[in-house]
Amino acid sequence: MAEASEEPALHGRELYAVLGALMLGMLLASLDQTIVSTALPTIVGELRGAEHLAWVVTAYLLASTAATPLWGKLGDQYGRKRLFQLAIVVFLASSALCGLAQSMGQLIAFRAVQGVGGGGLIVLAMATVGDVVPPRERGRYQGLFGAVFGVSSVLGPLLGGFFVDHLTWRWVFYINLPLGVLALFVVAVALRAPQPRRSHAIDYPGVALLAAAAVCLVLTATWGGTRYAWGSAMIVGLVLASVALLLGWAWSARRAVEPVLPPHLFGRQVFTVCSGLAFVVGFVMFGALTYLPLFLQVVHGISATMSGVHLLPMVFGLLLTSVTSGRLIARHGRYKMYPIAGMGFTALGLYLMSTMDESTSDLAMNARFLVLGLGLGMVMQVLILAVQNAVPYEDLGAATSGVTFFRSIGGAFGVSVFGAVFASRLVGNLTALVPGRLDPERVANDPALIRTLPEPDRQPYLHAYSDAISIVFAWAVPVAVAGFALAWVLRELPLRTTSRSQDLGEAVGCAPTARSSLAELEVALTRLMRRDLAARELYEGLVRKAGFDLSAGSAWALCRVARELVIRRQDLAGEAEVPVERGRRCVDPLVAAGYVERDEVWLTITSAGLVAADRLAEARRGGLAELLAGWEPERHPELVDLLTGLSRADVGGVHDRTVLGP
Repeated sequence: MAEASEEPALHGRELYAVLGALMLGMLLASLDQTIVSTALPTIVGELRGAEHLAWVVTAYLLASTAATPLWGKLGDQYGRKRLFQLAIVVFLASSALCGLAQSMGQLIAFRAVQGVGGGGLIVLAMATVGDVVPPRERGRYQGLFGAVFGVSSVLGPLLGGFFVDHLTWRWVFYINLPLGVLALFVVAVALRAPQPRRSHAIDYPGVALLAAAAVCLVLTATWGGTRYAWGSAMIVGLVLASVALLLGWAWSARRAVEPVLPPHLFGRQVFTVCSGLAFVVGFVMFGALTYLPLFLQVVHGISATMSGVHLLPMVFGLLLTSVTSGRLIARHGRYKMYPIAGMGFTALGLYLMSTMDESTSDLAMNARFLVLGLGLGMVMQVLILAVQNAVPYEDLGAATSGVTFFRSIGGAFGVSVFGAVFASRLVGNLTALVPGRLDPERVANDPALIRTLPEPDRQPYLHAYSDAISIVFAWAVPVAVAGFALAWVLRELPLRTTSRSQDLGEAVGCAPTARSSLAELEVALTRLMRRDLAARELYEGLVRKAGFDLSAGSAWALCRVARELVIRRQDLAGEAEVPVERGRRCVDPLVAAGYVERDEVWLTITSAGLVAADRLAEARRGGLAELLAGWEPERHPELVDLLTGLSRADVGGVHDRTVLGP
């Protein structure tokens, strides 16, 4: 039986406490992708390591990307509660170490460990929702969890700036400790839901080889032409190692039972194009989020908190077009125009940002940030939708996680490449100022020194930073243009029903996912179930399909009594939030038909009532099966179990006072 058929073990306050703890854990992990950005200029100034700035972000992204599929499958296999607790402990311990770091090297190492824990928090929190929430309610709660990504996108830069201005940059990491301990305590005490466990053939070699190849490629992009010449032994060795590791991964993946990224997916045009677009989106977005605060704080002298405020137009633009394009796609079924327009806006935004300097007004900067956000949002919403719409059921989970994998890897590359370009240009600019008032190396490591100079003497140094950051965005323009060209060749296929159910988390979240094909379809179905007709109309339709002469209220009462077998009359009326006498009018036809037996206190289902309730559940199952058109559920036993479990739980679990009528 699919997981959907399991009875949730939590109710009421206990359920809300666990969901709050899970959302808190996800918020911590998603927040740490953005909260560091506005603190980076201060961190660099204190720890003296501007050339390593990019790796504070890159280490987290790479580690999270590599660890996510392992957390997901280990959670399926050994139970999610203990794994989620372990992820919290890893995240908290590494957060404390990040706050205590005394050098950039230490901070980068601890950020990598933090990324391992963060990947577990995100994937296990989403999976645990299915363990503790009734099927019909999952769409609503999964939507709330997805919205956490949007909230973290807004809060991250603001909180990072606030801590830098009013406390210390170390509180960017210390803030995780009390919140994480609270989440750990609530999960330990309240989470007791039973979870069916599934065995997996975990592709450890595939994860290790892909992660190692990604690290080698990122190092190549970071060091090539800066620390080492492109033709040096180090760079050539890294390139050869990357090729060897990728070939090893391809060989390993063809022999793995459950490869982390099946090579045959690259034979599908839609997956290949969307993976390329995801790479470009991650490249551009994380690069911008990393270096814009540096531009605002150093070149324009804006406080860390206000630099977070200046990033809000980009975030709001991203959220606006993500949500709007998703709704338009669901309504009209067309999606190709959005990545084309989105990449065009993205390229335009990057070009406009490359023209910024120390004299650019706040309004002009915010307008540029908004254009970039609008472009990114139009692309991000489409990628997972298009891939899920194009692959067969067997590849659904792997294709989804593959696209988010490339988005994360793109982010790691973007930050690293931008970092290499920035560091090289900045050193050249500062060296050209000699003889000057400040040592170029000291200014590169600690940009705050510029503010110690008299106003006339600052200008050359401010321009040196402005030019170095502007050239970063200029280099990103060709990448966005390549994404624009790539979007034109994306094949547009007719949308399946389940492809119209994307959520905010998939639209704006940048963490990799790791759900199975079954879990992906369950998530889509439960979202669609939330969009279903009102409870009265739902039951009226079920009665018609099943051929009964019952009201919607009587059908609901029958399903509810059948689910419990025996229930107090008062309890049934209480669930519908109506007086007992009002509910009696809906139960009377059930008693007359022999479906329910009634005494002064209890309602008891009869054998005929069980048969009738099964017919209603089967009618609901048929309606849900229509939503899976194109996925061939008859060929996949687990989909049959999913439909059966969702339909039985759904028709027995609708709690709506309107069902019983006036």
